[in-house]
Amino acid sequence: MKMGLGRGLDSLLKAYDEETVEPTITKTDMRNGDVQKIDINLIYPNPNQPRKNFDKESLNELAESIKMHGLIQPIIVNKTDRGYMIIAGERRYRACQQCGLKQLDAIVKNYTEKQVAEISIIENLQREDLNPVELAKGIKKLMEEYGLTQEKVAERLGKSRSAIANTLRILALYPEILDLVEKGKISFGHAKILASIEDYATQVMLGKKVAKDKLTVRDLEKEVNAILGNKKKKKLPKLPSDELQDFISEMQRKLGTKVTVIGNDVKGRIYIDYYSRDDLDRLYEVILRK
Repeated sequence: MKMGLGRGLDSLLKAYDEETVEPTITKTDMRNGDVQKIDINLIYPNPNQPRKNFDKESLNELAESIKMHGLIQPIIVNKTDRGYMIIAGERRYRACQQCGLKQLDAIVKNYTEKQVAEISIIENLQREDLNPVELAKGIKKLMEEYGLTQEKVAERLGKSRSAIANTLRILALYPEILDLVEKGKISFGHAKILASIEDYATQVMLGKKVAKDKLTVRDLEKEVNAILGNKKKKKLPKLPSDELQDFISEMQRKLGTKVTVIGNDVKGRIYIDYYSRDDLDRLYEVILRK
């Protein structure tokens, strides 16, 4: 199941947190600028680019197209001391290398390391072949590394907050079920329903049944209702609300560490991670600071 993220680069980095001094970047900003011809030997991939694998057949097809028609869309690069680092267009760059081109059309930008890192994450989220688990992990990384709430992530990606929340919720699945989602054996719709089941054995049993018997989402809903003894088809167990999720995200930003919640708005647990004695002392000072 392909799951795009709305406007993506169209609305990239709409607004930073008020405490952030770095300027906003939009797709218009990225596309603005004169196209320059740059020696291909001076261009290099972003070493932190999340995408590492490129389909050979697709790359060959693109190379053949470039041979016939040239590079129609210029790549976007960032000027560095080393040369020009690719911000967007590494696949086109690789195809041009394969064609033996000496120069590439490129738009040169001057972004900070933080801006380039955030662009790389969002560009990765725009890949059409991302599965729901990769998508959820990418959104979570964006939130954790930049202290963003679900609402702010939704703004940057041009999606509703509920869509972001629903995507993130599948990360509550047990590893066996996440593996089935990644392999495409159960869909995002199935995953959302299974995420509402806290019992390990029940969740894994249902997930395997969906994969084996090719159950539809409606079939799974009926199975869940039957197992829960919910003959009147009442709602499934309540998950954390968007407000609680935002509260956890804000705690994470304030504390500067990973914060997770298990439960819902009525009852649950909040976990705060620390990684050393110094980190624990730091959290003690932050929490008790008046």
